[in-house]
Amino acid sequence: MSVPKNIQDHAVLIVDDEAHIGTVLVQLFELEGISAIACTDPRGLANSLDRHWPGVVLSDVNMPYLDGIGLMQQLHHQDADLPVILLTGVGDIAMAVKALKQGAYDFIEKPFNNEHILDVVKRALEKRSLTLENRQLKKELESQSLPGPRILGNSPGINRMRNILDSVLDTPADVLIEGETGTGKELVARYLHDHSQRSRANFVAINCGAIPENLIESELFGADPGAFTGMDKTRIGKFEYANGGTLFLDEIESTPLSLQVKLLRVLEDRKLQRLGSNKSIALDIRVVAATKVDLKQLCDKGEFRQDLYYRLNLVTVAIPALRDRREDIPLLFLHFARVASARYHRALIALNAEQNAVLTAHDWPGNVRELRNLAERFVLLGAEAAFAGPLTTQGLHTGMSLQQRVEFFERMLIEDALSHNKGSIKLTMEQLELPRKTLYDKMRKYELDRKQYLTADEA
Repeated sequence: MSVPKNIQDHAVLIVDDEAHIGTVLVQLFELEGISAIACTDPRGLANSLDRHWPGVVLSDVNMPYLDGIGLMQQLHHQDADLPVILLTGVGDIAMAVKALKQGAYDFIEKPFNNEHILDVVKRALEKRSLTLENRQLKKELESQSLPGPRILGNSPGINRMRNILDSVLDTPADVLIEGETGTGKELVARYLHDHSQRSRANFVAINCGAIPENLIESELFGADPGAFTGMDKTRIGKFEYANGGTLFLDEIESTPLSLQVKLLRVLEDRKLQRLGSNKSIALDIRVVAATKVDLKQLCDKGEFRQDLYYRLNLVTVAIPALRDRREDIPLLFLHFARVASARYHRALIALNAEQNAVLTAHDWPGNVRELRNLAERFVLLGAEAAFAGPLTTQGLHTGMSLQQRVEFFERMLIEDALSHNKGSIKLTMEQLELPRKTLYDKMRKYELDRKQYLTADEA
């Protein structure tokens, strides 16, 4: 028993214990631009296909070990919507009716007519594409109905980050967020809070670098009357105000060393004392700290306490810079442009392929914040003003060979078509006048995933 390793890369899986039938069918589909693969043993196939596979199965009925109807039942246990077309050399109407009642997409007798089998498979592929699109849209609608911010993007770094966040949402673990300026550290902290069981309590944010050193202790821990000159009434600190919820300490690296030891004690004991008080207040709180620098390096320089660093980095979330997640840029820009269009009551004009190429090629030193500002400028002032200055097509192709330029624009055109058609393979094929196999081959070459173009969301 041997299951082909690259089934997921093909649009049609042919299962027939007669190898020559599989070979003939593969050739038939390949001539039509439909990627196909054949195997002679149905055992183990059901476990090799996931629910996101955009293909169909064409299976013989009469096979040793496992017949076609049994295989169909296994496949439908994994995904009830997967189209399975059955072939048989025996003209058995009763078997055909039984198979259709059990969920077969269609039933074809051998010897088959090439045009008929191509027509059936093409219709099944269209149905499969529509099913997956509807499934994804339903998922997106459900996610949009949830309260709180959403994290946009399908790049590997964003997916890893999202998986870490989702795994600790309802745990009491403190979290350290690392990321350059403008990457969205507060958004990530709010995502943690708003999607957790703490969402009904307060989310309290404080920038440790924006408060004078002589005031930050009372800001964090609070103070009782008489704690210092001018303090004539009780002050509730950020820790106490966030009790039951989440405290976000941005720019934690700016915390004075004299305060870090007190901060460590609160994190360890989950208790605090207001300034001027001997009474301890118990805390049920999650602390999310954020930094734009390497805290370990600061520890090595003696500028940040090692014990506090190791207490904070129990769970570390690294937000990738925008230049490291370029595939997310078109979706993010579209999202920010849509928000700006609604806010300023301006029409939303789509980017062309070259403008998308400029966005993707830019290094974005200001990260997502810079992209959001550009999207707003684009909506308010138009493309000419938005793409003036350093963000221009001049110098875009410096040092690129002819082949690199061709591939660069080919990728941009395919991305543009996928975005315009909201991820629909059928519509993208028609717009670019490409066979399905050619389009899939080019998408694999440029590592393009149609799912990221289904809906623009936030990052």
